[in-house]
Amino acid sequence: MHFFWHQRDLRIPDNRGLALAAKHGPTLPVYVVDTDLLTQIGTRQRAFLLDGVRSLKRRYRELGSDLLVRAGTPAEVLETLVSAYDADRVYYNRHYRPARRNRQRAVDDAVPTDAVTDLVLVDPERLDDRYSSHGQFYDDWQDEHKLTPFDAPDSEQLVALDDDADPPAVSADIELPPAGYPAARDRYDQFLTAGIETYNDTRDDMRRGVERPVGAVSRLSPYLAGGMLGIREVWADASERWDAARGSARTHIDKFRYELSWREQNYHLLYHNPTLLTKNYKSFPNEIPWRTDDEAFAAWTRGETGYPFVDAGMRQLNQEGYVHNRPRQVVASFLTKHLLLDWRKGARYFHRQLIDHDPANNYGNWQWIASTGTDSVDVRIFDPVSQMSKYDDDATYVTEYVPELRDVPAHKIVDWPTLSEAERERLAPEYAHPIVDRNEGYERAQQAFERALGKR
Repeated sequence: MHFFWHQRDLRIPDNRGLALAAKHGPTLPVYVVDTDLLTQIGTRQRAFLLDGVRSLKRRYRELGSDLLVRAGTPAEVLETLVSAYDADRVYYNRHYRPARRNRQRAVDDAVPTDAVTDLVLVDPERLDDRYSSHGQFYDDWQDEHKLTPFDAPDSEQLVALDDDADPPAVSADIELPPAGYPAARDRYDQFLTAGIETYNDTRDDMRRGVERPVGAVSRLSPYLAGGMLGIREVWADASERWDAARGSARTHIDKFRYELSWREQNYHLLYHNPTLLTKNYKSFPNEIPWRTDDEAFAAWTRGETGYPFVDAGMRQLNQEGYVHNRPRQVVASFLTKHLLLDWRKGARYFHRQLIDHDPANNYGNWQWIASTGTDSVDVRIFDPVSQMSKYDDDATYVTEYVPELRDVPAHKIVDWPTLSEAERERLAPEYAHPIVDRNEGYERAQQAFERALGKR
């Protein structure tokens, strides 16, 4: 018999490592509650992931097997289990966060193992180790073969067992979405039915995002981050829709598939650059003069910057553990450019608050926004006023999360940072005044990055 070691791959269908283990003999699944690693995850996501473990355990029991849940360091736990059950080998899926890679190496040293690529469609080793832009990465990536989904093992391929140990209970400060593969599959089916064929038109429609969140976008990110849905299954179903579609629907579906390539590149970056979470990916001739301003950072975390679109994004993050992609980009740009605060501070705050936190995506995207990552543009700055004017001109999204502005005309909300202090006091005396001048913040960031790049 073999063990399959579940990590952030909390599903049975389309699980490459599990399918490989079952192919080679009766398989017993195990999940190790690694307290040291779990404490590095925000409480919200920790609670969501452990809910996913419980869902996975229920499914194994329905199949006549069980998920062994044990606490400790993976190498010690798996070595003990291999000895106790006289198992031949431990199979697992490769993960790329440095802390997980260290644990995987320790397991490799302790017991016989077999590891496979599962988190991404294209193994990072099959591509060059550096790309200066997403376009260059995408050209190579799209030419690579993508595997089809792997079948779930039959109940006969799993070891019959009944084990009472459950994962620990963790409480979150927000309401969490249902966890596990069935919930992930249901959410994806909703999107395939009522969203993917209009995706390019609705993905940045903030009104649609408030009124019908699943449909405007997929909202799959918590499930992909927790491995509760396989990436090959997502790609295959989208591609099947693309094959059957005609006209503009194909363009929309292709846009969704293209967006998956950003996730792929972020994993590629993390695989080849383990310091992605702590150091600038791009080299600068001069240091970036990041500012130190604890009050401004605190205002940003609370959603009290006086920039309505930014504040709505931060309040959505704090209330839901999720942010729509458009304001997610804007709040990150505002912190790193208009406030000129270090991207690592913002990335760590997202790390704590998000239920869809994924080390590769979070830190890779923060670096892209901060102009320290892979980008064809030297200094990318999202103007929070023009972004709201373009994507939320009727203030539907902003007023959903910033109630102080609900009685203010939409065009005044859009222009809030440019209004006089007297007018702002008259319209919404309880809402914050801008903590930085729009133009001064823009110019300061532009000059700071040009100096860092040696252009001044």
